[in-house]
Amino acid sequence: MDLSFYQYQNCRLCPRRCGADRTVSSGFCGCSSQMKAARAALHMWEEPCISGTRGSGTIFFSGCTLGCCFCQNYPISQEGFGAEISSEQLAEIMLRLQDQGAHNISLVTADQYLPSILPALDQVRHRLTIPVVYNCGGYQRTEIVEALKDYVDIWLPDLKYQSEALSARYSRAADYFAYASGAIAQMIRQTGAPVFDESGLLRSGVIIRHMVLPQAKEDSIALLAWMRDELPKDQFLISLMSQYTPFYRAKKGGPYPEISRRVTSYEYQKVVDAALDFGLSRGYMQQRSSAKEEYTPPFDLEGIPE
Repeated sequence: MDLSFYQYQNCRLCPRRCGADRTVSSGFCGCSSQMKAARAALHMWEEPCISGTRGSGTIFFSGCTLGCCFCQNYPISQEGFGAEISSEQLAEIMLRLQDQGAHNISLVTADQYLPSILPALDQVRHRLTIPVVYNCGGYQRTEIVEALKDYVDIWLPDLKYQSEALSARYSRAADYFAYASGAIAQMIRQTGAPVFDESGLLRSGVIIRHMVLPQAKEDSIALLAWMRDELPKDQFLISLMSQYTPFYRAKKGGPYPEISRRVTSYEYQKVVDAALDFGLSRGYMQQRSSAKEEYTPPFDLEGIPE
């Protein structure tokens, strides 16, 4: 595959198109051209059709093209924690996770390292017998989604906001929905309807994640209405998440007092009711007890070679 478009010089990998020469400095994502990861291990806290009984082989990459003030993974997404790895080492990590019994290989927040990740996938694509999951924030260029068609089996995007005001305030991306809506529509076109194996594990398809935020239930309902009206019926799954916990800059006493608390049962239930009213019943809904810090994995370099 021609990787000339996916380069670290004059970086245009994400919608920000910041143009940084990441071979000599970092871009908006906080990353240079040296790939970094913070954890590669079996992970049990994804949707049941992803985690299964043995776990998803999840690789958490450092850096992020968004700047969410409430990110639960902020030590790696915002503060740059992680260890440098090569494409060859990444290929070995994926094969090792498969050997450990992973149901799939999940690449978490990978956009900023695609020039290094695609060669690793090329090395293992004929040796992997499990699906590749692309776990992302939804803030993707459609061209990137198209280029990953032959590499990604399962898309696991967030759909965070419809409101430009909310996405600008909380993620420094007023154009978030404009890009995420197009990217998610393309993901569905590429995979088609969800396909499960005999054990109920997802083999291909799209799961759209949405985490309800405090005081933003109206925006959540607007996103659900968009899914109903604009996305093909029964061609995707939805995962409504109640796990919002005020992390990072959203903690009490910080600059975002309106989201310095957890979501109430009332707020979450209103969004769930809307999803059901709209016929969006294929997917997952979280228990309120999911809003706990213990659901964030330890970023301790497990599975990352020294």
